[in-house]
Amino acid sequence: MAPLRILCVHGYRQSAGSFREKTGALRKLLRKHGELVFLDAPHRVPPAHNSPDQEKSSKVSDEDQRGWWFSDVQERSFDARQECESSLGLDESLDALRVAVKDMGPFDGILGFSQGAALVAMVCALQERKLEPAFNFRFAILVAGFRSACAQHQHFYEDLQVTLPSLHVFGQEDKVIPEQMSRDLLPVFPGAHILTHPGGHFIPAASAQKQIYQEFLQRFQ
Repeated sequence: MAPLRILCVHGYRQSAGSFREKTGALRKLLRKHGELVFLDAPHRVPPAHNSPDQEKSSKVSDEDQRGWWFSDVQERSFDARQECESSLGLDESLDALRVAVKDMGPFDGILGFSQGAALVAMVCALQERKLEPAFNFRFAILVAGFRSACAQHQHFYEDLQVTLPSLHVFGQEDKVIPEQMSRDLLPVFPGAHILTHPGGHFIPAASAQKQIYQEFLQRFQ
């Protein structure tokens, strides 16, 4: 049984390296099922002392904090709750994903966390509409995902039902991306599998969640 290859898309103010460190428990949990491959976002994020989308325990250096797009074009900052007319950087991030699939693929699935999960939802939309030949994932895992509040991005969600199998994970005590924000994305994924956990803004990988991850992934092996 060949391991599944899963492309991993980090959160805002993270990097491929820091996200790999933070997913140690998950990698251990899934080692018999899949290989996690990590990708850096193309945009460096200006230093900030209080980012709304950064885990408090984050040890990412200022030089290695990255993001997939900015909701505030002038400040080059991002807040998942910030409503905006236009954003900055999404096209370059989609290009980075295309290059990753070409150079590092093929991949069976894609996993995203926080802003990365919001990006994964957009990738699923492009794949569903057959607008992006490079994206041919068999499943998606979205942890602390949400709908972008940017007006420029609403076309990703309108009149769409994603048929790609998906697992949506959210914490009941998440203060960065509250549970309801993640639930607001679910109508776009009518067949979604859901995993809730009692914690906050992180990827749960305790024994309580092990069976759900494994049962979801076993369908694709």
